[in-house]
Amino acid sequence: MISKQLKEARGFEEEHISRIRDIERPAFHLTGGCGWINDPNGFSYYKGEYHLFYQYHPYSNIWGPMHWGHAKSSDMLSWKRLPIAMAPDQEYDNFGCFSGSALELADGRHLLMYTGVQKSSDLSGESGAQTQCLAFGDGVNYEKYEGNPVIKADTLPKGSSTCDFRDPKIWQEDDGTFFAVAAGMDADGNGQIALYRSQDALAWEFCSILAKSSAKLGGMWECPDFFELDGKQALLVSPMAMLPDGRDFHVGHNTLALIGDYDKKAYRFTGENLQPIDCGIDFYAPQSLLTPDGRRVMIGWMQAWSNSKFVPPGVKYFGQMTVPRELQIRDGKLIQTPVREILNYRGERILHESVTVDAQERIFEDVEGRTVDMTVTVRDISQLKKLIINVAADDVYHTSVSFMPKKGILNLDRNFSGYLYDIVHSRDIPVQTKNGGLKLRFILDRYSLEVFVNDGEKAGTLALFTPLDADKITFRAEGTAQIDVEKYELKF
Repeated sequence: MISKQLKEARGFEEEHISRIRDIERPAFHLTGGCGWINDPNGFSYYKGEYHLFYQYHPYSNIWGPMHWGHAKSSDMLSWKRLPIAMAPDQEYDNFGCFSGSALELADGRHLLMYTGVQKSSDLSGESGAQTQCLAFGDGVNYEKYEGNPVIKADTLPKGSSTCDFRDPKIWQEDDGTFFAVAAGMDADGNGQIALYRSQDALAWEFCSILAKSSAKLGGMWECPDFFELDGKQALLVSPMAMLPDGRDFHVGHNTLALIGDYDKKAYRFTGENLQPIDCGIDFYAPQSLLTPDGRRVMIGWMQAWSNSKFVPPGVKYFGQMTVPRELQIRDGKLIQTPVREILNYRGERILHESVTVDAQERIFEDVEGRTVDMTVTVRDISQLKKLIINVAADDVYHTSVSFMPKKGILNLDRNFSGYLYDIVHSRDIPVQTKNGGLKLRFILDRYSLEVFVNDGEKAGTLALFTPLDADKITFRAEGTAQIDVEKYELKF
């Protein structure tokens, strides 16, 4: 049964979608129908299609009472919008239906597991208790479980927060047992990741605390994901309130991957290698799924909380998702590359080989556009001080990617990208040359840029608000560099 609140939200979205032209949206990065979106939720494969839900406030471009928006796709790139799946219409989630996950059950139902947030009992208007809840559906309509909530904070170790307990990620093992991880806060204010198990996905028991921030890696760890990959175990989290650590982690909200080993019998995870997931400006709260052909694919929110209050005038929606990324473990590190399905949208191959770049700005024939898959291979850096590649450029605007080999730095700079607020617009990414050079892959959509370094060793993401007629791509250098440029227009 569809509640009055959900019906109203669906009607509002349907009315306002028509006011946004296709050209005002990205070509292949998912946005909400209207209003605000943040975390990806319920990234899952159900009845032969990929489903993605997301934190959604359809009524304005600022964060508000969280709904679950919904879309589906056959390839994770071309999305069909579906009706809003959930609204905050129950007592246990009347402050918001916060982040969660999904999976297909053996009986054909689509299970959603999410955090219900209750309004504070002190009438302050703030959030109160957070609990883990369920909903069941058919891929379009969902009914909240009559036994909600199914996991409360009183299952956690003594002293754990009841107001910071959220973002469940559910999965099912081969023997049929269900597991879920959820983010929490211990009595000392450290983030902690709790593991639960269930035989029927309804009754849950606490297993262990898999990992803690221990005041070294921020406070609350949001949006955990926990999975096996290439013989190792990966824990992905999004820490709040971090202090900077060199160039790997900046102040505030971050994303990090812990790669290690997992003892399934003792429910003990041992993290060995730590790394940022994305080193750019706009990336948070990633979530992954396992595809039918065995790939682990991750998608993230392409926005940053520090920038989220600065919505450019005239924008009709705010927030988008990243391109889905295939994950691997290489030499103990997380590797991420755009999903291979993107190759199906490539147009004609444009190739310029062994060209020399110097102080004179260069434009290569047919290398331009705002929906582009481009790889730049830097072959010779012996005389190079700095290589500057500008995309989404004209006489006024540009977004710069600069490589400084002696410093081992790749810099992303969007000061001239149409985002006219005094916020974070530049980020340095530590990189290592390979075979005396560097390989950069650019995925450029109308309103975003994602850069992948050395076949996925590093990634950097940022949102753009540059006018679409700024479509030039230029190259210049301090010193000289020999490069290859391979470019495809992406046709959606």
